[in-house]
Amino acid sequence: MRVQRRHVLAATVAVLAAAGVAVGTGFGFAGTAPARQSACSGSVTFSAEAGAPAATSDRFPVGTRLRVTNLDNNRTATVTVSGPSGSCVLLNAAAMDLVREPGKNVIRRNVVERLAGAAPPAAAPPADTVRPGAASPAASGPAPGSVCSGAITFFEEAAAPAATSDRFPVGTRLRVTNLDNNRATTVTVTGPSGSCVLLNSAAMDQIREPGKNLVRRNTVAVLR
Repeated sequence: MRVQRRHVLAATVAVLAAAGVAVGTGFGFAGTAPARQSACSGSVTFSAEAGAPAATSDRFPVGTRLRVTNLDNNRTATVTVSGPSGSCVLLNAAAMDLVREPGKNVIRRNVVERLAGAAPPAAAPPADTVRPGAASPAASGPAPGSVCSGAITFFEEAAAPAATSDRFPVGTRLRVTNLDNNRATTVTVTGPSGSCVLLNSAAMDQIREPGKNLVRRNTVAVLR
């Protein structure tokens, strides 16, 4: 009789345990939730633009609402696209402050979500113009005589030719040359960003080739 009771008790515990796992999974207590799919790929960086938290984009029209999550600290920023730039999402300084980790100007592990009710994304640009405001393509090192490596891109700003930088202090004068057409622009660093050099739209217009938002072959020189 005791043996039979033990078997019955063991079976009851097993059933309850299985039910607990099923309920826990249903409420999200067990298992691993699938990773959210990001609307953008690559690192997220920022411009020195002032104002309330906002973003610019080469993919989403003005008025689109986006949520940007830093997966390293789970901090989020909900922003509205306020204009164009050379990036899938380029945060302004206030939005970046909401999600950044101390001392970091780039969010490498991130999720960008388009919030319900926002306008649908625009068609992706051609391969040579995709995501110029994000992390620059990998490079083996800077070109001879250049203080920066990788492609150069831009952010939208209605101002005289200028640049922002994560390396050079405000007031530094730089000469940026597009080696594909030998056009150059001389700019002054006006604030911080997540790039070695991030041109504004006026500076980019001085050196870009028609239809291209990236300057892949370039040199950046510090003027004395």
